Amino acid sequence: MRYSYKTQGTCATMISFDYNDGIVTNIVFTGGCQGNLLAIPKLIDGWTAEQIIEKLDGNPCGRRQTSCADQLAKAVMEAKQRENKPQERETLEA
Repeated sequence: MRYSYKTQGTCATMISFDYNDGIVTNIVFTGGCQGNLLAIPKLIDGWTAEQIIEKLDGNPCGRRQTSCADQLAKAVMEAKQRENKPQERETLEA
């Protein structure tokens, strides 16, 4: 599933990635520091959600309490939670 996440508190404004069976691939950042945001996806492409959360959650950027890496961890947490939620089915009345 392709997942998009609107970031908060970072120069990057959006992160999108594919999330399938707990594996994150094809990460794309919109905005932000180009060098870092090209490097992060190359380094972690194919990692599990747990690996990304463990390594990136809580990483600050300068005086900010968050960073693009931290926001990616938050996006992955959200995608993981959505994957684990049972889908509610609509009941169609005839």
